[in-house]
Amino acid sequence: MRNINFKLYGLLTTILFLITGATTSDRVEIAKRIEILFLGHKSKHHDSEKLADILTKEYFKQGINISYSVNPDDLNEKTLAEYDGLILYANYDTITKAQEQALLNYVKGGKGFIPLHSASWCFQNSPQAIELMGGQFKTHKYDSFPAVITDASHPVMKNVPAFKTRDETYVHDKISKEIKVLTERVEGDHREPYTWVRNYGDGRVFYTAYGHDDATFNNPGFLQLVKNGILWAVGDKLAAQLAAQKLADPQYFDGPVPNYEKRDPAPKVQASLTPAESMSLIQVPVGFELQLFAAEPDVINPIFMSFDEKGRLWVIETVDYPNEIKDEDKGDDRIKILEDTDGDGKADKFTIFADKLNIPTSLTFANGGVIVSAAPSFLFLKDTDGDGKADVRQPMLTGWGKSDTHAQASNLRYGLDNKIWGVVGYSGFDGKNGKDSLKFGMGVYRFNPDGNQLEFLSTTSNNTWGLGFSEDFDVFISTANNTHSGFLGMPKRYQDKVKIRETGVEKIDAHYAMHVATKNLRQVDVHGGFTAAAGHSLYT
Repeated sequence: MRNINFKLYGLLTTILFLITGATTSDRVEIAKRIEILFLGHKSKHHDSEKLADILTKEYFKQGINISYSVNPDDLNEKTLAEYDGLILYANYDTITKAQEQALLNYVKGGKGFIPLHSASWCFQNSPQAIELMGGQFKTHKYDSFPAVITDASHPVMKNVPAFKTRDETYVHDKISKEIKVLTERVEGDHREPYTWVRNYGDGRVFYTAYGHDDATFNNPGFLQLVKNGILWAVGDKLAAQLAAQKLADPQYFDGPVPNYEKRDPAPKVQASLTPAESMSLIQVPVGFELQLFAAEPDVINPIFMSFDEKGRLWVIETVDYPNEIKDEDKGDDRIKILEDTDGDGKADKFTIFADKLNIPTSLTFANGGVIVSAAPSFLFLKDTDGDGKADVRQPMLTGWGKSDTHAQASNLRYGLDNKIWGVVGYSGFDGKNGKDSLKFGMGVYRFNPDGNQLEFLSTTSNNTWGLGFSEDFDVFISTANNTHSGFLGMPKRYQDKVKIRETGVEKIDAHYAMHVATKNLRQVDVHGGFTAAAGHSLYT
């Protein structure tokens, strides 16, 4: 069999496994969500990354997807065309002619533009962009002040209270005659336009000067104002479509849920969802389509999957993981082959290739069968009579640790060097490599498809699960804690020759935070960061 690996990383996938209570025969209608591009910047002054995260968690559950970028080159027609609206919250002094034209055409063509706060000081070299926004920032102080609503009947002001916040007191210049003012900041006899809207061609613009920091961004009145502004800016048709959609509303009940973050109130247990409900709560990158391929009871607790050359999906199902360590050949886990025989995009044939496994974590195709990581041994499984079931079962490479099932060997991949690659956590390996003893802990390894010449390539910083290759066969890893991306630059054998003690893996992730679209995320440690980075796939 040729090896065609399928890796589920983030949401870059067109096939979905949902472990829910419905069968694959269910028809799944996916709710149409509003897609917003949030253009921020890298500065911590006006911390766009932090503030975009607040909006994402607030609006996602209401059907609004926010995709974050700090690249002003995204102001191009091809990228913008994927989105219903553009939020600008940044400090970009200038805009290129090409970016300017793309932005103007985007809004003029019927899309929404939502400049917030410091956006009104962007693009100072472009009178057209300033006119599009409706005005330009001039100066500010800092104070607490209430919103003075000037037009409560406008759709943007629906359910928006006269909220009070402590914020920068913007004064504007070059105010367009085309704007309609919705709120003002009143200071003595001066009434400063603070929230306004305008039409531009077939598109709409919503602007508010509120939003210096998280004090305002967390204000319920501000959140309602910006949500209304988004819905108005993208147009009545999209807003009506969203209002008609049925988004899942997860229910929670009391149960024995560990409260590692020491939250008050403590987290509850979420009730199960149907595939359609789950799919309505997944943010899919623009340009991708989410499809249901299989669900319970046809597939249960998948831990790994890989396509073969026939287009069949091989899935490892585990009910033993992580707590049930059993003797070999007495496990309750299995490998199942899923096929779409009628071409409708859904699995309709399910074959159990192998069972009685205990916590298998990955597989890869080799020598006409599959090699499976299932501590304490790897297994070679093969079907020799064509019935789709393994009748060859041979152990290989015995010595893999299982004291902590979260840290055992995993993520077997067929490398471009015709070697089998894998990673392991601190459960490690202590066994034989030919006639020689070999012992190592967390890190990266490879071996021949026949199980010979096991080589430990590099130590990593902690429990390691993710492994991925680039098109040039550069090797990348992910650990469970604090290193969701690392680069393997030098195998251990070269370091040993010159007695270098440093690890051959270099941490390359550029950020700590794990951005999610829900507040209901439970973590053991590395709170707010990656504490279970279990895969590393490159999308090019």
